[in-house]
Amino acid sequence: MRYPGLDLLRALAIVWVMLFHSYQVGGLGPWGDALARHGWVGVDLFFVLSGFLVGQQVLAPIARGTRLRIGEFYLRRALRILPAYWVVLALYLLWPGFRERPDMEPWWKFVFFLFNLTHTLQRDAFAQAWSLCVEEHFYLVLPLLAAALAGRIDRRGFVALCVFLVSAGVILRGAIWLHEARAQVAAGVDAVTWYGRALYYPTWNRLDGLLAGLCLAMLRVFRPDHWVRWQQRANLMLMLGLVLLGLAIASFWSRISPVGNTVGWPLLSAAMALLVFAAASRHSWIGARALPGVGWLAAVSYSLYLTHTAVAALVHRHLGHWLDGHGVITFTGYALTVLAAGAVLHYAVERPGLRLRERWLSRHRPPVGAAPTASGPPAVSGRD
Repeated sequence: MRYPGLDLLRALAIVWVMLFHSYQVGGLGPWGDALARHGWVGVDLFFVLSGFLVGQQVLAPIARGTRLRIGEFYLRRALRILPAYWVVLALYLLWPGFRERPDMEPWWKFVFFLFNLTHTLQRDAFAQAWSLCVEEHFYLVLPLLAAALAGRIDRRGFVALCVFLVSAGVILRGAIWLHEARAQVAAGVDAVTWYGRALYYPTWNRLDGLLAGLCLAMLRVFRPDHWVRWQQRANLMLMLGLVLLGLAIASFWSRISPVGNTVGWPLLSAAMALLVFAAASRHSWIGARALPGVGWLAAVSYSLYLTHTAVAALVHRHLGHWLDGHGVITFTGYALTVLAAGAVLHYAVERPGLRLRERWLSRHRPPVGAAPTASGPPAVSGRD
């Protein structure tokens, strides 16, 4: 079952991220830059959505008491992620003129999803792949961990594990900030360089959003009665999420602020989790009905994520001399080009991969009645 509220959040996340990256082509003027300034939080919204949607896929068989088909899970992820990713990576590697920056890290960092762990920030073409690396690490570990802990840890133990991981993340980021800030400033290294490498990109510093989404998935799968009851208060959760979002963004008065980079990340993830919870309800203001165009934008969001920086840079290099500096015309020109490129990748590569996945799964899906039926509400769909 698809929920329009989740499509809305996915669409808002990709638009906000694209606006943030508009700085790479000189910005979109005062009104656009004011909106784009905090667009980096769209990535954290994607993390929470992934933790929630993918977490349900992993946890649902465990809740039913059936075997978790780890190989099938990995195949689902591969056919979802890799076809479009490999096409765009090939363009970056084989066509240097496609890149938004001239220099690029070696191919193996992208193929093996190690870019975010080994990035030097001196060769930053296709840098948005860092967040995909984080998600791939999550996809790799989650089913193995779930299978290992199934029947060995109860829900309280899981909550305790999440609290431990979040607390450890706060302490670790605080220690990194204190050590790196002092050492790098003394060495004359600019803040952006060390911040991305040491704090922003590494997977171990960015687990908060994925864990928040996974906790939502746990609630929905293992406590469906609680989920349904709290969904009646979806608008209250929505308002609380917006308040927490404002507080979280305020904690990042600077991208390298010590408050933001310690407690700010879990606060931001909690805010996004409340928004996702509200969006998954038909009773909420944002989940009651589908808005025109939002479902399409959500569907092509992954292709847009992969292509938007390079396409915007291409437009800037070849058409910027007469397109830039004209306010709404500038915004419209870049937006239409980026949307068109994302649509081409989606329909030519991404969607065929999804259809291949569905055909394979339909042939290998266990027959109806072969396993006990899960109780609770139907699974939430988000094209993951």
